[in-house]
Parts: sequence; structure tokens; C-alpha cells
Amino acid sequence: MASTKISKRKRIRLGLRRKIKGTAERPRLSVFRSNKFIYAQLIDDLAGTTLASASSRELSGGGAKAGQAAEVGKKIAERAKKAGIDTVVFDRGGYQYHGRVKSLAEGARDGGLKF
Repeated sequence: MASTKISKRKRIRLGLRRKIKGTAERPRLSVFRSNKFIYAQLIDDLAGTTLASASSRELSGGGAKAGQAAEVGKKIAERAKKAGIDTVVFDRGGYQYHGRVKSLAEGARDGGLKF
């Protein structure tokens, strides 16, 4: 069986999800990265609900993808503060903590979220 980039990411993602659980007090900050956009969600795994979300599709300006990811991080932090959330568990979704994923995490930290 050939291991592709997608199947490797899926295997890593499932291993991470076994260890990470989000609650209402400390939800999971889930990241999904496509070729054009980046998405972030705050998820309560016990209730199975999304508490807040943000994506680069909502942004008005263009710019570099890493810059857009940092803006998404700040936006998700702002929405988390409105929902009364200050600490989260970071779920990188099987992606390397590098580039856009790192920019999103740093933007969320700058916005006031604690990991």
C-alpha cells in the first residue's frame, strides 16, 4: 500500500485525536488548511458542538497566506473572548507546526488565547 501525503496526515490526525479532547471550559482549537484558505474552529467534543469559528474566506484583503492565517488566529481569539473562553487545546490536524499553522497559533496567542 502506497502511503500518500493525505494518508499520512490522516494517520497522524487520528493519533492526535486519541490524546486531545475538548470540553466546554477548554475547547479544542481545530485547524484545517486547504490550498487557498485556512479554517479554525473551537469545538466542545463532549457535547459535539462548535462554539466559534473563523476562516480566511471572511477576510476582505488579500496578502500572504501566513499573514491571513495570523488574522484568522486573532479573529478566533476575539470570538472566543466573546464566548467567555480563554484557554484552549490546540489541534494542528496532522499538519506540521510550521508556516500557516504556526502563524494561526501565534495570532491566537496574540489575541489572548492560552494554549
